[in-house]
Amino acid sequence: MTTQSRGGGAIDLCYATTLRRASRRISQRYDHALAPVGLRATQFAMLVTVQERQPIAINELADLLDLDRTTAGKNVRPLEQHGLVATRTSPADRRIRTIALTDAGADLIARALPLWRDAQRDTEVQIGAALATDLRERLRDLDIG
Repeated sequence: MTTQSRGGGAIDLCYATTLRRASRRISQRYDHALAPVGLRATQFAMLVTVQERQPIAINELADLLDLDRTTAGKNVRPLEQHGLVATRTSPADRRIRTIALTDAGADLIARALPLWRDAQRDTEVQIGAALATDLRERLRDLDIG
């Protein structure tokens, strides 16, 4: 049996495939918008999450971004290498590594935020404000683990 993409075949009914396609397209939009400051959407999300919760344990960051701990750690390393975040051992529990934003990281977020807002606005305009809000809320609340 053969199926054609977007031709009414079985793959077009697949939720995972449909969400991945949409996710890639939206991620590309944000990556393109953030490119002038040298960030990808995933890095921006990590930096903003760290800024909002600092100092934050890597495990907590992973949970908030729905990543496994290893992936979160790998994604933090380049941010640390570029001086955007600093990791330290928690004084309360030496087994825990925490992450905090550096001044350079805060400056980069300040430069990236208007670009991110533009991508948000453009995405909302293209999708439609009501549908975009509804879609975001439904996907955020989705729990089918």
